[in-house]
Amino acid sequence: MLENGISALLIEDNPIHVRLIQKLLSETTNPSFDLATADTLARGIGKLGEDEFDVVLLDLILPDSEELETFNRLRVSNSDIPVVILTSLDDVTLAARAVESGAQDYLVKAQINSALLVRSIRYAIERSKAQHAEWDSPMFRLAQQQFLKAAQLMDLDDNIRQRLLFPQRTHVVTFPFRRDLHNQVETVAGYRIQHLLTMGPTKGGVRYHQDVNLGEVSALAMWMTWKCALMNLPFGGAKGGVRIDPTGLSRRELQRVTRRYTSEIIDVIGPEKDIPAPDMGTDERVMAWMMDTYSQQAGYTVPAVVTGKPVVLGGSEGRKEATGRGLVYLIQEASKHLKMDLRQTTAVVQGFGNVGSNAARFLEESGVKIIGVSDATTGIYNPEGLSVRSMLEHVEENRFLEGFSGGEEISNADLLELECDVLAPAALQNQITAENADRVRCRILAEGANGPTTLEADEVLNDRGVFILPDILGNAGGVTVSYFEWVQDTQNYMWTLNEINERLSGILLSAFQRTLRRSQRDGVDMRTSAMIEGIDRVTQAKLLRGVFP
Repeated sequence: MLENGISALLIEDNPIHVRLIQKLLSETTNPSFDLATADTLARGIGKLGEDEFDVVLLDLILPDSEELETFNRLRVSNSDIPVVILTSLDDVTLAARAVESGAQDYLVKAQINSALLVRSIRYAIERSKAQHAEWDSPMFRLAQQQFLKAAQLMDLDDNIRQRLLFPQRTHVVTFPFRRDLHNQVETVAGYRIQHLLTMGPTKGGVRYHQDVNLGEVSALAMWMTWKCALMNLPFGGAKGGVRIDPTGLSRRELQRVTRRYTSEIIDVIGPEKDIPAPDMGTDERVMAWMMDTYSQQAGYTVPAVVTGKPVVLGGSEGRKEATGRGLVYLIQEASKHLKMDLRQTTAVVQGFGNVGSNAARFLEESGVKIIGVSDATTGIYNPEGLSVRSMLEHVEENRFLEGFSGGEEISNADLLELECDVLAPAALQNQITAENADRVRCRILAEGANGPTTLEADEVLNDRGVFILPDILGNAGGVTVSYFEWVQDTQNYMWTLNEINERLSGILLSAFQRTLRRSQRDGVDMRTSAMIEGIDRVTQAKLLRGVFP
């Protein structure tokens, strides 16, 4: 970067577009720009070898190179420099693929103005700086891309955009952990990310998984911010994680990990600070240990420090099944909008953990025929219908679906491509991508997992008329009932299950209707609409509070 500005290289063969970019960058003095140009990829690569630049503005269609080959050749020559793609309306999908391959952003030439161009360049440079850090991950890139798409449509103030693009607080801890076998000691990494402090205490789950990293947890914290805002909950987003495989831990080992992790983050959590909850690899028992560890430090029992606890310790009725139940409430509402009779529909559920199994159970109770289900070991398919009760009994006895005799085995990949009315991905991220989106055959895509669909896949599905219940709406039932639990704990009062479910339904359906109205009014897809709803609420709060939060 120049001392008082930004050095940029524009690789573009159309002289009209070159003059346009030159004019737009000349209109700003904060920062100032030093713009070099090249009309072929070869000349552009040559200039990158001769001089230092902060950013490249790249047209993918050049005299000596076309489409993704252009970006890939540039990346081979210089893997570190941030790249912003310049594209036409006809090539937006191609530009999105370039972003998936590592470009920082893309701009449609016909829609470029000075402010938009400068924002995109600033974002590209800042994000490139972060790419060498641990939090650079496919999930964090996806979360940022979703946010930036919505922010661009909102014409979000650049200062607000920059403040929301990364977490406000990042806590990384390492601690010793002793195995039962031979008293073996190893070092374990843990995280607690607080994305937004403006709205109130932060809220988010804790996951135990051997592949947990800072980028993944940061993405989940960001999504939790938009989720809470969309539901009108008084929380900012947070997330925690421990990089360990919980399936190989004994009960004593699991407890030791949990108590030590809680001790390491104890200064940043609390009922009025940050409230953890269960997530992948954790459950109500883990939350009980976290509550107990915190309470021992405080010197008195503090039920409200976590949610998702056993009911006897201040947990809420309906919390365990809330995410799956909430997803079905939304599927029911979407089916009404689409004039579908659920009693005449079929569903496929990817994932048979807490979310997927409860979603399948409640769908079956609504009259939906479940024809496909999967977990980490296998997929099961039966066009005549699967018995959810039988599968639950099998998993209770055998831990996994593998060996279940109620249908034929099928791979997870093939399961996603089964023809059905409702497809509910409730497992891991990045399951529906550019490679398989055109083979997904459902009317409603109900996202129980976080980040199961890439941006490029979104475009394909929306073009085909698939109705998407995006993750920040679809799986918001869990955090909503967690809010109920927190309220009950702080007020020393308990609601019945019927009261919980009625309140849950009201909040979710209100969010659905607001999202649908904005989608129809503004002509945007449901995911972007939900993102805008959440971001708009956060933006209002930030502007009202001022600079500090």
